[in-house]
Amino acid sequence: MDRRDFLKNVLGTGLAVGSTVALGDYGRLFAAAAPTSPLYDLVAVKGGEPEVMFDRAIASLGGMQAFVAKGSKVLVKPNIGWDAPPERAANTHPKLVGRIVEHCLSAGAREVFVFDHTCEHWGQCYRNSGIERAVKDAGGRIVSADSEGYYQKVTVADGRRLTETKVHELFLSTDLLINVPVLKHHASSQVTIGMKNLMGVVWDRWYWHRNDLHQCIADFASYARPALTVVDAYNVMMQNGPRGVSADDVVAMKALIVSADFVAADAAATKLFGLEPPDIRHIKLAAEMQLGQIDLSALSINRIKL
Repeated sequence: MDRRDFLKNVLGTGLAVGSTVALGDYGRLFAAAAPTSPLYDLVAVKGGEPEVMFDRAIASLGGMQAFVAKGSKVLVKPNIGWDAPPERAANTHPKLVGRIVEHCLSAGAREVFVFDHTCEHWGQCYRNSGIERAVKDAGGRIVSADSEGYYQKVTVADGRRLTETKVHELFLSTDLLINVPVLKHHASSQVTIGMKNLMGVVWDRWYWHRNDLHQCIADFASYARPALTVVDAYNVMMQNGPRGVSADDVVAMKALIVSADFVAADAAATKLFGLEPPDIRHIKLAAEMQLGQIDLSALSINRIKL
């Protein structure tokens, strides 16, 4: 059964789209009417709190039970790289992370793990991002990723520049990966979205920076394909990324993108940022490697305005 037939079996009727609201330049993704088909390749939500937007998005994809099997172990991978509060938008919003954990457990997951190989002190990043508290309150397990002993070497069979790397043991031992990046500016790659967020499951990220960062991002994407990508665009750091300098770097977009196609999710988020998907080289490379769909016009998209 191919993915489109699978989705026909598991997806229910899409949620109705509300009344049209005025959108800024970053709202081009939401400019068209919603499709009438219940089959969606991608869901784009705008205008609510992070957890509410995710509730609506996952419901239109048949609920988390369409992705999480009962008794499974799930890895939820947010961006927790920086010692910064939620309003700085350096990390994934804690309300979104907590709600995803809740949905996984409600769908029957046995355990839900959350971690990131942080760029600053991991304890402070976990705590001050608000994610540690949100995960624990939701019933998940937040774990450390700060020691090389947690990582095992794997072969990236389809890699062009990245042919092997060390990945966190939980990435290898869990049944399902849900990637939850925050959309933001990045000085080295223009933007950080889903594929780049997967750098947080590897030990030696600096190898990527020294050996064609964009190609390494695409290479690892050929190995690490999430079951679901949830892009947090509630608050978006438009400059001075990836850490940011102040709240002046941040624009409140109140948007969310969800897709089982991680290339499509990144492509859609790029448009929210005011760019086109081919402008970001690792997204273009991933599409050329046939890892996902970069052409949004080829997708069935449910656009929800709250």
